[in-house]
Amino acid sequence: MSTLALPGRGARLGARRLLARLGRGTRRRLGFGLMVAALSFGVVLESLRPATWRRTVRSAFRRALHQAIAGSVAPTLVTAGLVGMTMVEQALYWQRELDQAAEIRSLLVSILAREVCPILVGLILLGRSGTVAIAEIGALKRGGQIRALEGQGLDPFLLLLLPRASALSVAAFTLGMVFVVTALLGGFALATLTNVAQISIGAFLERVMLDLGPPEFIALSGEMLLIGILVALTSGLTGLTAEADDDVASLLPRGFVRGVLMVLLVNAVLGLVV
Repeated sequence: MSTLALPGRGARLGARRLLARLGRGTRRRLGFGLMVAALSFGVVLESLRPATWRRTVRSAFRRALHQAIAGSVAPTLVTAGLVGMTMVEQALYWQRELDQAAEIRSLLVSILAREVCPILVGLILLGRSGTVAIAEIGALKRGGQIRALEGQGLDPFLLLLLPRASALSVAAFTLGMVFVVTALLGGFALATLTNVAQISIGAFLERVMLDLGPPEFIALSGEMLLIGILVALTSGLTGLTAEADDDVASLLPRGFVRGVLMVLLVNAVLGLVV
């Protein structure tokens, strides 16, 4: 009887080992994304609690916000101007040639505001602020300061991740609005210089604002806020999960690739859902 039971026991042990391997691989590949998703909910919930915003948290928020906006506004203006001179000028040209003003203008607003703006602003924030967070938090983790904070009863999430996530969400929304306005004005200026624009700047902006109605504006605002949170959490979590043998040269590419994938994923998912 015992010899007959051995094959069944061996099969069960083999199945358990196979499931364990599959589980470890799945956790290793999906664990980071699941942690980012969980921390995103934590940021939203904790940021709504007044008790969360102690002096140290407010100070970290102001520092992160200043660094994000001051370091990203110039690249955002230059990028938006170049994108606007390409997209808006071409849209106005084809509007004149094809006499389909409403369709072309609506397509311009949809692509510029919902596709191009979130991706480019997210990448700018990732490069200017996300890499700084990776380097700073990674250095704290490798130097043992994170363990010292935990030993003193301080939560690294509240001190390091929450202020950055809140600051980058505000910065992403602000820079997104700056991007859209700059792109429209830059493109219209080029169209005026090349005699492509046949309407005044006031009429052009009025028609664009009609196309960018409340649903589009709310969707754009929500996407920019979410991208700011995810860029901050992806960067910060990359630093927090640094190992002893990790250095800046290994952490920065890892965090940057994760951030790029997160920005593209959010844009693709929200583009399908909203």
